[in-house]
Amino acid sequence: MIPAPLENAIYGIYGTHALRLADRHGVFTHLLRHGPATAPAVAADLGLDAETLERLMLLLKVYGLLADAGGGRYGLPAATAPFLAPDGHRYLGGFVDHLVTDASRQLELLDEYLRRGKDAVDAELPDAFSRIYQDETSTERFLSAMWQLSHHASDRLAELADLGSVTHLVDVGGANGPFAIAALRRNPALRATVFDLLKVEPFLKAKRSEHGLDGRLDFQAGDFFRDPLPRGDCFAFGYILSDWADATCRELLRSAFEACAPGGRVLVMERLFDEDRNGPVGAAVMNLSMHVETQGRHRSAREYAELLESAGFAACEVRRSDEDKHLVMARRPG
Repeated sequence: MIPAPLENAIYGIYGTHALRLADRHGVFTHLLRHGPATAPAVAADLGLDAETLERLMLLLKVYGLLADAGGGRYGLPAATAPFLAPDGHRYLGGFVDHLVTDASRQLELLDEYLRRGKDAVDAELPDAFSRIYQDETSTERFLSAMWQLSHHASDRLAELADLGSVTHLVDVGGANGPFAIAALRRNPALRATVFDLLKVEPFLKAKRSEHGLDGRLDFQAGDFFRDPLPRGDCFAFGYILSDWADATCRELLRSAFEACAPGGRVLVMERLFDEDRNGPVGAAVMNLSMHVETQGRHRSAREYAELLESAGFAACEVRRSDEDKHLVMARRPG
């Protein structure tokens, strides 16, 4: 018999595609609204082929993503439902779509990386963010995936950051504002500026209006490799440093150090490897993904502390959440 870890690795591609298709065609929404049902009943309501849907739902049941509700009916487990409800704040459908439509294509580069090395292959390709932001559709799809990955975790991270004494938060590469919005909701006296590329501005403004934060949440367009950062007393790097190599991270953190008020703080929010690098799985998966999608990698808390200290920050502290992202915090002396 194939060992379970090997079996999961071999067949995982089918589970990912089954998950995406069921979400894309409204199967999970149907079960959430109407309760457990047979595949033929769901297929009739959604206008889908019953045999194909039966096989799809059976696979999802075997993976534990659907439950056997008796009488041939499938149900949605309570633990899974929040992540599959499109109108919920923990919904991950957009991220799964990003994995299938964008990330999986990039994974094809790994074969060439193994043969020729990343630097040689990438020299012949456009840079990652030119591809991600190549048009409005691509930008919207990417920002939607990042919001879904970050929004719920950001609320917990904003709580852990304890920003009650902060007056101006600068969210570096803050995209459409998941962390800035979470921080503003928790701290009524706070104002925030998202610093990102000009193409991001309309998406940030839409989220700002949606959450009623006009007058408190600003956007400043810029390239953090060329332009100085806005001044503030707290700088946030939410899932940014994992996009870049160590030398680049030091440059970005040094820019934050120079713009940060004395005594101010910097927040690094990332998936963290265990110090022995034996997990978690999400960090190892995204570490490989960063190799093909960006120039970065995932790190341990100690490695981020070393980067912060090399940029001039001190008093590094790790605050772990119950989500997949954690907080490494440091201060500018003085």
